[in-house]
Amino acid sequence: MFDKVLVANRGEIAVRVMRACAELGIDTVAVYSEADKHGGHVRYADEAYNVGPARAADSYLDQEAIVEAARKADADAIHPGYGFLAENAEFAARVEDAEGIAWVGPSSEAMERLGEKTHARRVMEEADVPIVPGTTEPVDDVEAVTAFGDEHGYPVAIKAEGGGGGRGMKVVESADEAADQLESAKREGEAYFSNDSVYLERYLENPRHIEVQIVGDEHGNVVHLGERDCSLQRRHQKVIEEGPSPALSEELREQIGEAARRGVAAADYYNAGTVEFLVEEDGDREPGELLGPDANFYFLEVNTRIQVEHTVTEELTGIDIVKEQLRVAAGEALSVEQSDVTLDGHAIEFRINAENAAQEFQPANEGSLETYDPPGGIGVRLDDALRQGDELVTDYDSMIAKLIVWGEDREECLARSRRALAEYDIEGVVTIVPFHRLMLEDDRFVGGTHTTKYLDEELDRDRVTEAQEKWGTGDATADEDGDEEVTERDFTVEVNGKRFDVSLEERGAPAIPTPEAGGTGGAERPPQAQEGDDDGAAVEVAEGGEAIEAEMQGTILSVDVEEGDEVGAGDVVCVLEAMKMENDVVAERGGTVASVHVGEGDSVDMGDVLVVLE
Repeated sequence: MFDKVLVANRGEIAVRVMRACAELGIDTVAVYSEADKHGGHVRYADEAYNVGPARAADSYLDQEAIVEAARKADADAIHPGYGFLAENAEFAARVEDAEGIAWVGPSSEAMERLGEKTHARRVMEEADVPIVPGTTEPVDDVEAVTAFGDEHGYPVAIKAEGGGGGRGMKVVESADEAADQLESAKREGEAYFSNDSVYLERYLENPRHIEVQIVGDEHGNVVHLGERDCSLQRRHQKVIEEGPSPALSEELREQIGEAARRGVAAADYYNAGTVEFLVEEDGDREPGELLGPDANFYFLEVNTRIQVEHTVTEELTGIDIVKEQLRVAAGEALSVEQSDVTLDGHAIEFRINAENAAQEFQPANEGSLETYDPPGGIGVRLDDALRQGDELVTDYDSMIAKLIVWGEDREECLARSRRALAEYDIEGVVTIVPFHRLMLEDDRFVGGTHTTKYLDEELDRDRVTEAQEKWGTGDATADEDGDEEVTERDFTVEVNGKRFDVSLEERGAPAIPTPEAGGTGGAERPPQAQEGDDDGAAVEVAEGGEAIEAEMQGTILSVDVEEGDEVGAGDVVCVLEAMKMENDVVAERGGTVASVHVGEGDSVDMGDVLVVLE
């Protein structure tokens, strides 16, 4: 087994991996960006190294910086968690080639075969796994999209080769949308995965999202650990996951599980992974009825890493999937066989995101956990990294924790979930806890008849607003106490890039103002987008003009106008990526572009001026 593992990730998943390492007697190494220097995963690790500024491309996605940190720390393995470099076959190969450092994941060759979606479709088709009608080669032009739509009908899904979790996927409702959606999907693919290749699939109108957890070793053993139902999604992003699925019969469950095993075995796959399927829902199915063995299911994709929702499977099986990953990477055999796997009870995971569900799940752009008191008791698990008093870091994703609840059956699990969410006390940061509580009172979700379209197309938005008003919390204001006799001062010192924490205590000394430990974490705002320019002058807007500002913190993916351009009301002036979503920034009224204050790749904060019209 390994002596020291570097976790090439952040937040709750980094802590989750580190906890498994601790139980196996393995020391852990954290990497962190400037934005995360006070992060929970940094506190938890045995040692930590700074790998760059807040921008992910310059830190968590910097492959050489990650490997160099592992060398400095004398780590003998790298675990990628999920996101960032977890599904990057090039990075996996780089680690495999690094002397004395093991890659905790599937081989780079298997990642290449199954991580690229068109390759994966070919592998699955050869293994007799049903696939959704679509292309098995990348698509480059609009004519290919419209020809596919003419043959198979609309809507058509355009998907990024390296995508996942809804990122890099666009839905084309008609031929008129093909050009814009193709360009958008390719742009997202390049921005998120450094790969602008896309492929096409028939877009199923009424699907359930079912995924199967698999683990395999280098000795030819492949085991599936049951399925998870991830059908409750908004804009293709999972919100609540559960297992077993409330919709599948035992016969259908077994068919899907065996298809997953067959497919990954054909790809010579080992370590952990998830095979995702779409199952066609019966619109007339009543709560309590199950989809039988004749229901259609189709291969969607393989995630060649651990999943956010792996916790559901762990609660059902009692198998620590991260420990299995580490054993396999160390050359050991799986600790379980297929006959050992049984699903006990029911489990649900709630993603605790810093988002306002009543405002289209808009991510928070700031906040501090003035109160953070998570629930406990029988059947309640919390995976998190933040603690009370921490500042919210908004440079990456919006997830601050995962609440996982287990019960003897789904009814008890739902009841226990209501209790746990009611106990979850968070002040200072808006979260989607009120939305989760609403879902536990929602007939479609409780009845298990919801599909991936339910939240986006059917749920009454007024109910979400009412839930936020009933159960939501606003931003709390810290209670300053100027009468402290003892001042505690915490300092972070870096020597050759390695982090050391120093704490000092002074009596009768005034408190020292310290920089906020979150936000952009040292990432400079574009000078043009600040309140003043280098001379301190504010951005000027002529009378009758319009200053188009960023409505949230994010990164500029593209600027679509130039100085002197004429724009109309509703025209897109730039595209802003925030919390894994592309957001079109539009002009509220027409005019001439007087000045452009941002460029592609710039990081911006809410309220920054992007474009000025006259």
